[in-house]
Amino acid sequence: MESIATNIAQEYLTFTLGNENYAIDILTVKEIRGYESVTKIANAPPFIKGVINLRGDIVPIVDLRIKFDVGNVTYDEFTIVIVLHIHSRIVGIVVDGVSDVVTLSRDQLRPPPDFGVAFNSNYLLGLATVNEQMIILVDIEKLISSEEMALCESNSVTDKE
Repeated sequence: MESIATNIAQEYLTFTLGNENYAIDILTVKEIRGYESVTKIANAPPFIKGVINLRGDIVPIVDLRIKFDVGNVTYDEFTIVIVLHIHSRIVGIVVDGVSDVVTLSRDQLRPPPDFGVAFNSNYLLGLATVNEQMIILVDIEKLISSEEMALCESNSVTDKE
């Protein structure tokens, strides 16, 4: 019974950072919008660009390009912000572009390689190949609520483990 439940296909939103393809659970996506100037927050880490006022909600904006150290960080009319709803909180992530929505089952996912203690990779769900392109699946809830970001409480993340 459990294998049937764990093999249910799930939809993911794919996006690009530099030359790499990433994917996140589409159920966390609230909206996709263009990048707009942010209000900077003093002493925030470099990957937290600041905040925007999104229809009355103050939304922190995280630049995943800086966080993952991929690609050149330029802000232009093509820069995308994916607005997420995570743990009752709204957070925006800056990416290079949004690609597609793909449906993947557990059978299509491969576990991420073991990096040892080189860096924290707890937020990597796995790898999948779609149309001969490698996609890195990110547990965005775990990443956003990680200790270094702490943008959301991690209670529900620990409940999943």
